[in-house]
Amino acid sequence: MDEEVLAEEVRQSIGELVRAVRVVDTMPPGEAAVLGFLDRSGPLTTADLAHRRGVTHQSAAKSVKELIGGGLVRTEPHPSDGRKLLVHITDAGRARLRRERAQRTHALDAAIRDTFSPEEQERLRDCVALLSRLTARLTGR
Repeated sequence: MDEEVLAEEVRQSIGELVRAVRVVDTMPPGEAAVLGFLDRSGPLTTADLAHRRGVTHQSAAKSVKELIGGGLVRTEPHPSDGRKLLVHITDAGRARLRRERAQRTHALDAAIRDTFSPEEQERLRDCVALLSRLTARLTGR
């Protein structure tokens, strides 16, 4: 198989899988992404969040505003630049993010158990290691 064909098939398959798993989400993807970044990275500015998500500052600000309204994030003045605010995830935000992740995991787990034999599940487990190595290569981690 031509390497570019394999690369395209992997890209399409993973994209479709991600979209299929997100069907169970109960919050908008932008808001879930903001909570995920804050959970993994700690406090960030709205500009940082926009950059990491690859969206406009206005789009990130809209997500932050919605999350503030829901008590899922809070802001405080930036310690070295009074013109900026740092966005922090709250305990409620962490709990909501855990619920979203658990729903995705449960849906994916059920699909794996319903679709694959134990032998196929083992093969899939091996593929996860390969995909993790590929991700590390692409992200430089």
